[in-house]
Amino acid sequence: MEQKKDKKIKTAEKETAAIKLPLFTLKDLATPAKINWCPGCGDFGILMGLKNAIVELGIPQHELFLISGIGCSSKTPYWVKLYGYNGLHGRALPFATGLKLANHKLTVIVVGGDGDGYAEGGNHFMHSCRRNINMTYIVFNNQVYGLTTGQVSPTSEKGFRTKATPDPVIEEPIHPIALAIASGATYVARGFAGDMQHLKKLIMDAVSHKGFAFIDVLQPCITFNHLNTFDYFKQRVYKLEDEQFDASNKIKAFEKAQEWGNKIPIGVFYKESKATYEEQVPALQKQVLVKQSLDVKTQMENVMKDFM
Repeated sequence: MEQKKDKKIKTAEKETAAIKLPLFTLKDLATPAKINWCPGCGDFGILMGLKNAIVELGIPQHELFLISGIGCSSKTPYWVKLYGYNGLHGRALPFATGLKLANHKLTVIVVGGDGDGYAEGGNHFMHSCRRNINMTYIVFNNQVYGLTTGQVSPTSEKGFRTKATPDPVIEEPIHPIALAIASGATYVARGFAGDMQHLKKLIMDAVSHKGFAFIDVLQPCITFNHLNTFDYFKQRVYKLEDEQFDASNKIKAFEKAQEWGNKIPIGVFYKESKATYEEQVPALQKQVLVKQSLDVKTQMENVMKDFM
């Protein structure tokens, strides 16, 4: 009887040891700062998708860095207990690039809005894609400038008007998915703030991807955008994975990127594997830059010799 009892205890101990407990919980990611988004805003779904993804990925908090620009969405670093930085409007990606080169072992996640990322930051977005820097960029796309009372943004639909911009939009909106693919991003996806579980999986996949990962998230602004609402998207979105879509086919990805209207695809549009920017920088091969010795006097002397 004792032998059987000991065997059961050992089996139970092994089973307990095999259970992988999370390094931290959602509660550990909470901060004392009060969230001041409008009640019902789509940002809440994205925030919870992001926090749940971080918990499930199990990357230690001190190895994660969350960076943002300016806008409603860019307040996110205040409400996630990680290393964080709230930068200038449209300039989150340049800061993230510098951070990644200084310590490429860090996991870097960048968040921002459609105005922040596609208008003021459009040039930085394009070049970050083509460099294939190993980071994740999540854009909260509400198709309007929510923080500054509802001006139209680069993704506002033609004919759209708001209180702040009463004349209807006459330009065609940009296609962020197509732009990212054309610019060289190696992971391109779209999520929906109204489907947190699906979005969480996309974020986990993006952060795990080696290279520049981009997720454009459809995020209803309940205050200033009364066209692209939760109901509007729920009636139209469908998942690419349900169609067994081949995300390795760039031509097909471009075709899907143009689809908008009665049907709006979400999921992974394009994914490929190739060398990251950091892997190709000789100075980063031996050790992260912040840990390398810096002999300023000798380096300056060598520089001066080159100019003499």
